Amino acid sequence: MKTVRGAGSLGLGAVRGIGALALVAARTVLGLPRLERRELARALVQFGYDSLPLALATAALAGVIVVLQSGLYIQRFGARAFLGWAAGYGVLWEFGPLLLGLIMSARIGARNAAELATMQVGGQIEGLRGIGLDPFAILVAPRVVAMELSMLAMSTFTFLVAILFESVAALFTLGLPLRIFFGTFAQMLSPLDILGGVVKTGAFGLAISLVSTTVGLSARGGAQAVGRAAASAVVQGCAAIFVIDFVLTLVLAGWMA
Repeated sequence: MKTVRGAGSLGLGAVRGIGALALVAARTVLGLPRLERRELARALVQFGYDSLPLALATAALAGVIVVLQSGLYIQRFGARAFLGWAAGYGVLWEFGPLLLGLIMSARIGARNAAELATMQVGGQIEGLRGIGLDPFAILVAPRVVAMELSMLAMSTFTFLVAILFESVAALFTLGLPLRIFFGTFAQMLSPLDILGGVVKTGAFGLAISLVSTTVGLSARGGAQAVGRAAASAVVQGCAAIFVIDFVLTLVLAGWMA
């Protein structure tokens, strides 16, 4: 009986969460025409510029790790020439978007949820409504747009850095010339492969911003609610990223087959 109650409670919580997320998404769309540009500029600096060094460092390490791991098997089967394609495909389609999404969920998702939770608990959100201002146009819509733009821009830089470090790692660990690495990479990767990475990155950015916003605006209580909101935003954001990654991989792989 307790198991049934627990499952029912979990199901109801999931339905409520999805409903709250859909409501936030709808109100964000309605707030886009009245978007606060100063908040957008601030969020772009906070979400994109300030996060770029960490994202680039992670991309460089991920690129080297991909080459070291895949190089063991590629050498075993005598297919060194295909390393450029395999490593580039892995970073573009999976490791790049996924790692960037997890980093942004931990760094920006938690921060966004904490800021909005502080405003919610402190009555600032209700204060904006009280003077006739829309919190979604002033606070939420700029953050969602900034997250999307930041994710798409950073994905370009992280991909280039990852490929660069992959080529250097392949040169020094496997003795693979740069012309062969980039030759197979350019020859075998298609525009659809690039599109797949862009779609995943955009979807992850939207999930992070909407989940963290929903969690922050749902905060109730005192100062402890802020900490709970930050932690919950990271957990729920990462879970959403993995679910979206699974669904998009199935859809895109079937579409490109």
